[in-house]
Amino acid sequence: MLFAVLIAKPDTLDPVLAESLRTAWGGGSPRWLSLGQALEFPVMDVPGNFRAVWQDLQSMGVDLNLVPAEGRRKRMLLADMDSTMIGQECIDELADLAGVGAHVAAITARAMNGELDFEAALKERVGLLKGLPESVIGRVLAERITYTPGGRELIATMHANGGHAALVSGGFTAFTSAVAAHLGFDEHRANTLLAEGGALTGQVAMPILGRQAKVDALDEISARLGIGAGDVLAVGDGANDLGMLHRAGMGVALHAKPSVAAQCEIRVNHGDLTALLFLQGYAVEEFVAA
Repeated sequence: MLFAVLIAKPDTLDPVLAESLRTAWGGGSPRWLSLGQALEFPVMDVPGNFRAVWQDLQSMGVDLNLVPAEGRRKRMLLADMDSTMIGQECIDELADLAGVGAHVAAITARAMNGELDFEAALKERVGLLKGLPESVIGRVLAERITYTPGGRELIATMHANGGHAALVSGGFTAFTSAVAAHLGFDEHRANTLLAEGGALTGQVAMPILGRQAKVDALDEISARLGIGAGDVLAVGDGANDLGMLHRAGMGVALHAKPSVAAQCEIRVNHGDLTALLFLQGYAVEEFVAA
């Protein structure tokens, strides 16, 4: 059995629309997870017109996903950082302060869409930061980083239900350490920017944490916890996240790059990080405030 889950921005999900879809698909009893925002109902199989309906609902600002009923609530969260748990790409913010923002942002966009080799693109971008004062990292964290809504509630709720949360990023430990602490992650992994004499050297410590390293993190952490990949919820937006999104029991493409979203079954384009709780069947009344 599957659950059809409809998620929209607060107070925008039309009950009539939801009921007409449930009726058309012969779905079971509906349940509001958050009135006017998220609703679910069971279906026995994937409807033949699912993709067409999904596309129609996207134009209405509604995310529609089908998730298996069995093992729905996950025991581990594995999350990307840039443009997922936070609203920015940290390297782009550093580059902006180094005077090469537009150039680096263009490379980042292509790398995240899978058009460039991740490792080569990272080395090129970091090279352009050579000489930037290391203190700029603190300035970016204080002045430029915003958190995606729902992140702390997501982690706190999963913690309250026995879950573990790990942040894995192709970015840098100087940022993941602060972001992980702010949001309540249990651990974090990322690349290390090298500095000397208070300035960035334009190099990153090897080996570089890329797509495979995120898959390795999923396998290593889940094994340590004594759980399987099926117990993991992974979320990300870029091409370097695809490995972990496909390996996890529930892989969610959150506001993902077009080529990434096209390769993922579960997509969230309109909701925030609380959508990951709705997908697991948590009602808003079960959310834990961080």
